[in-house]
Amino acid sequence: RDGLKPVQRRILYSMYDLGLQHNKPFKKSARVVGDVIGKYHPHGDSSIYDAMVRMGQERKMGHTLVEMHGNVGSIDDDPAAAMRYTEARLSEIADYVIGDIKKNTVKFAPNF
Repeated sequence: RDGLKPVQRRILYSMYDLGLQHNKPFKKSARVVGDVIGKYHPHGDSSIYDAMVRMGQERKMGHTLVEMHGNVGSIDDDPAAAMRYTEARLSEIADYVIGDIKKNTVKFAPNF
């Protein structure tokens, strides 16, 4: 309904849970990826990091949901730097996307 893949929703929720709003300092991308793996998406770290980088690339998403510092790739398809070298936080647009998360509009249910 929102056009996001499950891994993207899990990343956004994890970043929200960590308090990484657009007006807060950046945190290491590896911290976010580890949190997502440990709590919400027990799959490979590269798939999570790739999804997070994609949400931070304006040329791929139109509007970025994640702000990133560091090398996040180029328009020539150069790969992003390793997650230990980049930092991330939610963008201002992402705050609108998940702004009503505490209103329980959609009930959370286990999906495993």
